[in-house]
Amino acid sequence: MEVEDHPVDYITFHGTIPKGEYGAGTVKIWDKGTFELKTRTDRLYEFWLKGKRLKGKYALVRFKDRNWLMLKTKTDD
Repeated sequence: MEVEDHPVDYITFHGTIPKGEYGAGTVKIWDKGTFELKTRTDRLYEFWLKGKRLKGKYALVRFKDRNWLMLKTKTDD
């Protein structure tokens, strides 16, 4: 689901957002790394992820309203 942009400062945030506040719940950093953007259109983003867990070529495809689907399209060579 598409959400509003977040400040870059949030990139290292982990912890608990109190119940009743926007985004309430536990926030964990699941992976760290870099990315390389290959294609960007209104309906498609193609990029390489170079993380500790996720590696390879991926695509984000807009398929309905503000909904997006993330697909792995190629493994890291």
